[in-house]
This record gives sequence, C-alpha cells and structure tokens, in this order.
Amino acid sequence: MSAKIPAANPHVAAMSPYVPGEQPQGGGWVKLNTNENPYPPSLRSLEAIRVALLNDGAALRLYPSPDSAPLREAVARFHGFAAARVVAGNGSDDILNLIIRAYAGPGRPIGMLNPSYSLYPVLAAAQAAEVVKVEVTEQLSVDVDAIAQCGATVFFLTNPNAPLGVAFTPDVVRAVAKAFPGLLVVDEAYASFADADCVALARELPNVIVTRTLSKAHALAGLRVGYALCPAGVAEVLHRVRDSYNVDRLAQVAAAAALDDREWLDVTVAQVRATRERLAAALRKLGWQVNPAAGNFVLAAPVSSTRAASVETSAHCFEFLRARKILVRRFPHHRLTEKSLRISVGTEQETDVFLQAVAAWMEG
Repeated sequence: MSAKIPAANPHVAAMSPYVPGEQPQGGGWVKLNTNENPYPPSLRSLEAIRVALLNDGAALRLYPSPDSAPLREAVARFHGFAAARVVAGNGSDDILNLIIRAYAGPGRPIGMLNPSYSLYPVLAAAQAAEVVKVEVTEQLSVDVDAIAQCGATVFFLTNPNAPLGVAFTPDVVRAVAKAFPGLLVVDEAYASFADADCVALARELPNVIVTRTLSKAHALAGLRVGYALCPAGVAEVLHRVRDSYNVDRLAQVAAAAALDDREWLDVTVAQVRATRERLAAALRKLGWQVNPAAGNFVLAAPVSSTRAASVETSAHCFEFLRARKILVRRFPHHRLTEKSLRISVGTEQETDVFLQAVAAWMEG
C-alpha cells in the first residue's frame, strides 16, 4: 500500500503566498525595487563577524543565545528601553508573525491600513485569521475612528507607510492607540529615515508594540534581524511562541555591533535622506506626481508630454526601465498607488542612471 500525502489545512490550501520584489540574476542591474540600503554595513558589524569566526569558526558548532540576550541589551542601549521588554527575531517579519501567532486566529481578526505591507494578510491567513482593512484617506492620513471600530484584536500601522511613503506623526499614532481597544503594532521598518518615531509610545502606553528591522537603515538585510519593543507582559508571550534559536550567532553579533555604531548610522541615514530629497525634487521638476517621502524610497506617478498619469503609463515606464536593467516596483491594485512607481533610494550614481533613463522615457 503506497503512502498518501494528506491535504494541507484548508485555510493554508486557500491562501496565496507573499510575493517579494524581483531578485535579478546576474550583474549589471540598478536595483531600486526592494528598499535595501545602497551602502555597505558598519565596519563594526563585519569585525564582529570576523571575531565570531576565529579558531576556524569553532563557535558555529554551538547554538547562539536562545533569547538573543546580548542583542537585546544592544537594542536596550540604542533606545533607552528595558531589555526585558525587547524580543528579537529573524527580521521584523518574524516578529510580525509571532504577534499574529500569539494574538490572532479564528474569530480574532487583524486590522491594517490599506494600502500597507502586503505580508500582513499572508501571515494572518496562515493562522486562519480574518483581515480588516481600513482605507488610508485621500489626504494620505488615517481615520482614527475607523481603526477604533474595526473589530480587530491587533492592528498593524506601518509608519512610515509603505508603499505610500508618508509618515504619521506621533500625536496621530497616540490618538489611534488610545482609541483602539486592542494591540496596536507600529511597524517602524523605515522610521530611521523619518523626522520622528513612536518608541516613546511603546514605553508609555500599555497596548503599543513598536517593531524595527536592521534590514533598511543598518544595511543588514542579508542577515535578517529585527526586534519588538513591547508593553510589559507582551514580551513574555512572544517568547512562548518563537523558535528557541530564532536569530543565528553571526546575525546576533553583527546586529549588536551595528546598533552600537551610531556615527555610521547617522552619516548613512543623512546621505540616504539627501539623495531621497534630490530624487523627489528632480521628479517633481519633470512633472511627476510625487508623494511626501519619509522612508528610503519615493512613490511617484510618471508622466510625459504624451502620457498622463495612469495605470498604463506606470506599466509602460516600468517596462522601459526594466529593459534597461533598472528595477523599480509597481503596486497596481490600489487607487492610491496604481498610477505610481516606488523607487528605492540608491547611491548618487544609481540615482543619476535612473534619472537619465527617465529622461529618455519621457522623450520617447
């Protein structure tokens, strides 16, 4: 009798996977589609990895700190936060998954802004949790009352918003937290590039979790490190549902070293912000419709003398750029993004190449 593979759980069989930005094969690409930092990470991170690999890498035969204690201490130093209220993860995506695993499920929906990070519904579907979407307003703001009344157990507020690029002020987020009767998760993947953050709210309010990643500002996307700043009691719950060794040894030491190198971070963030402003100004001068930008990317609707802003114009420009090995990203399924391209901030040279290609497209 041959073995028969059982069917997947019905809610898993019905779900669609997350679709990340294209990761091209081969060289020669200008990759402005996944919001990676265009600069190498702190040399302190590289040195920490080198030290960890001494003695022919013998330390790799040992498990890492199961709760990422040294890394959590570095996070605590960085934010002036209690280490006991920090949870580390395999990227902030891991943290988001832990939160949904712990607090959402059948009859316990999650809430999210629409548009925002498209991973949230995927993680919810894996837990058989429904998703309630609250629309971003036409003025690119949030409807506090709609969030408060959405019926979710956990609400994810991406700030700065991706893919829109706009940031909501701490006062607005505070109003949401006070009105919402569940856990408010402020996903601050891009907060280092903004003018303000909401870390203080995680210290003060009993229902606010702030999540961060080292993939963006700290240029460690390849190591997958993130963390949560939690209310009292939430950290202990998240530790129950995470993998025992969810952050590897090299990632822990590199991330801790990166967090301790504030000078590198300040210089790099300042450079990214300066290039972002140059890119946004150049596109506005060309007549493109550009959103306010608070992350390490710009959302802009392409136009030319012969093409108005539209879904078709966005698609045409996207394909024109891709044919020249320049990758950006489209989000054609929402009214606030369908006419636009999301362009990650690259180096000054990559920005020049992109703008030259845009000029060629506009002449065509």
